[in-house]
Amino acid sequence: MPDEQPQRGIGRGRVRGHRETPLELAERIGDAYGLVLLLIIITFVVTMTLPPEGWGGRIAAVAIAALTAIVAFTSSDVRSARVRLAAVIAGVAVAGAAVATAISSDRLLALAFGTVAIMLAVAAVTILRRVIIGAREVDFRTILGAISVFTLLGLLFAFLYYAFSRWSHGPFFAGQVAARSSDYLFFSYTTLTTTGYGNLVPAGTVGQSFAVLEMLVGQIFLVTLVAGLVSLWRPGSSRAPAGSTDA
Repeated sequence: MPDEQPQRGIGRGRVRGHRETPLELAERIGDAYGLVLLLIIITFVVTMTLPPEGWGGRIAAVAIAALTAIVAFTSSDVRSARVRLAAVIAGVAVAGAAVATAISSDRLLALAFGTVAIMLAVAAVTILRRVIIGAREVDFRTILGAISVFTLLGLLFAFLYYAFSRWSHGPFFAGQVAARSSDYLFFSYTTLTTTGYGNLVPAGTVGQSFAVLEMLVGQIFLVTLVAGLVSLWRPGSSRAPAGSTDA
């Protein structure tokens, strides 16, 4: 079974004599975690600024977040068949969000946001696997991948909180009946960084449990992975000879 990496190299070598497919073009352009980080920021801005109760805000948030996951897959050398499967799932999620808005179905909207949250979780694990296992040296791209995963965690937990709020009948936050989509993002990132302003508090056991999980994941991620990678990063050493082993 041929490895995926040679296939990518062959695809790049045939660009001049072979017409690139849209998937090959996406793989070539997406081969940088900076694009993933940019899409995460765009998703954040869209979710924070667009009207959360309007069809545009809901569908745009789901669509851009799903695209973020797909680009993360292409940047991590995921097989083309799995990328196509992710694209199909993303299309179903976007369609589900559109239908949910049209018929005012909170359960269907929760499924759409929950599906994208799962895609983001898989994308985070995929990037981590390449950053930790696949990278032979710690370079700028490795650091960028770790930062992308950290910001991705806040986004996926925000989508999970929003999905839970739409699925349950009671309010997600104590003392706040009608929370906005921006509130879930704000709460997620303040929880991930353990800032904890205290103005938003989960009302139920499920929300509290996932908030604790997010706190633990955020702190473990920063203390172990990011700090370790930064301490091992040697700027300018990426061009060292292949046989060099000095630390």
